[in-house]
Amino acid sequence: MLVFVVALVGCGGEKPKAQEDKKEPAAKEKLKVAFIYVGPVGDGGWSYAHDQGRKYLEQQMPDVETSYIESVPEGADSERVLTELVEKGNKIIFATSFGYMDSVIKVAQKYPDVKFLHCSGYKTAENVGTYFGRMYQARYLTGIIAGKTTKSNTIGYVAAFPIPEVIRGINAFTLGVRSVNPNAKVKVVWTNTWYDPAAEKEAAKSLLEAGADVITQHQDTPGPQQAAEEKGKFSIGYNSDMSKMAPKAVMTSAVWNWGPYYVETVKAIKEGTWKSSQYWGPMSDKIVDLAPYGPMVPEDVKKLVEAKKQEILEGKFDVFTGPIKDQTGKERVAAGQKMTDAEMLSFDWFVEGVDGTIPK
Repeated sequence: MLVFVVALVGCGGEKPKAQEDKKEPAAKEKLKVAFIYVGPVGDGGWSYAHDQGRKYLEQQMPDVETSYIESVPEGADSERVLTELVEKGNKIIFATSFGYMDSVIKVAQKYPDVKFLHCSGYKTAENVGTYFGRMYQARYLTGIIAGKTTKSNTIGYVAAFPIPEVIRGINAFTLGVRSVNPNAKVKVVWTNTWYDPAAEKEAAKSLLEAGADVITQHQDTPGPQQAAEEKGKFSIGYNSDMSKMAPKAVMTSAVWNWGPYYVETVKAIKEGTWKSSQYWGPMSDKIVDLAPYGPMVPEDVKKLVEAKKQEILEGKFDVFTGPIKDQTGKERVAAGQKMTDAEMLSFDWFVEGVDGTIPK
């Protein structure tokens, strides 16, 4: 609004004073939204996928200003970073790693007017919600490709930490493998790190030396994919399309698409309709998907995968539907029975076909 100050005209015919004060309209302040990442945005994996979502949010909502801090360790340091982000005026904070959970809850208690969204966790509060996607659906589909591809019937899986999220992915992948190749096994090696390019690549090499001819992963770097390519073997990426990093090896990748969720959530908070919840989006929400197939994937395998994907999208097929046995051969899920979300979120056992143990 333009503001003018004009002097009164006196008896002697005094002319109005010149315009004294003219202010430009104040630019509307943008809503500040922050993200914290456990790895660098250039990791090509988990943090990279989230950062693509952040950029999408800015593109779709010009009235939003985003920022991020990368490579934030899980634990006490994340509490400090979260607090700093609040003090900088951020009204919405997305914490994108499981290990930030307790820090988010602590900081949220001190700042009830700030909304916190925690990825992959299970603790909530009035101003804290959780979000994740049913990546196990995409994992199952990639398992079909691996099961159809392997000649040695040994498939290597480089895994980060023995938490339910990772165990669930290994199990879904293995069920996919054995749906088309009951003789195949999935050999697991743990790295106990989310982001360590050298360790992840070495773990993949050990699996290749043990006879694996297909490599997949629950890790944040393309190291395992590159190890497979160097040995002339095939691989399946994770988080984002990893074909650029190992074009001769990568058959597809199980990928995240966070952007639409970020836009929808920020809009709801702006409009005052957001309420704390635990979002676990299916493939039909497009939050998880498969990257384009590599040229080495045969047409008949593509058709098989696409047919099963359509069943998942239409709700006609659930990955964790019995009969499902564990490694010992004991039936854990009866025929026709579906695992509940609570059961899937607390996975602490491997399905039949997994070659590996879960450290306690």
